[in-house]
Amino acid sequence: MSSRKGGLPAPKPQRVELRVARLVKAHGLKGGLKLELYTDSPELRFQPGAQLSMQVPTDSPWFGQQLTVRELKFFNAQPVAFFEGVDDRTQAESLVKAILWVEDDSDSAPAEDNAWFDHQLVGLQVRRGGEQVGTLVRVDHLPAQDLLAVETPQGEVLLPFVTAFVPEVNTEDGYIAITPPGGLFEEVDADGTPD
Repeated sequence: MSSRKGGLPAPKPQRVELRVARLVKAHGLKGGLKLELYTDSPELRFQPGAQLSMQVPTDSPWFGQQLTVRELKFFNAQPVAFFEGVDDRTQAESLVKAILWVEDDSDSAPAEDNAWFDHQLVGLQVRRGGEQVGTLVRVDHLPAQDLLAVETPQGEVLLPFVTAFVPEVNTEDGYIAITPPGGLFEEVDADGTPD
């Protein structure tokens, strides 16, 4: 999920499949699996009874199946999930590297202003003064703030996702309006000065 500091309320998310974790290693002898999380709300996504789709190779015995969460625990700040039907280490090891997905809807979305899922932002036009300067291709999540990766004719530009530089996000009309600092989106002449 991407957040912008201050400003406008976020639109309601649409119903989509969201990647929430990768199973990285078996834990213990009772079927536990360590998780690499891709969600800000593991307690919500991994609550008992939650159904998760799996991305596994087509020749895997787990292909086409879903997992039902039995329990989520933290060991030394590392999330470990237990699933129904995965009762021993051998079964858990057969799931290592699986990617877990959840179907998302507006009821499970965070009630936080100025927050969007990455898939809502990627592909939006990036406009400056009404003119398109590029397309948003990626969101980089850093500890201090998120950065928007904008593909322009001159190459990729990284823009801090803050209200001062991104005053408007309009997912319905497919664009974000930007007011970047000078020199960030201008072409640079051979002498090093902006056009």
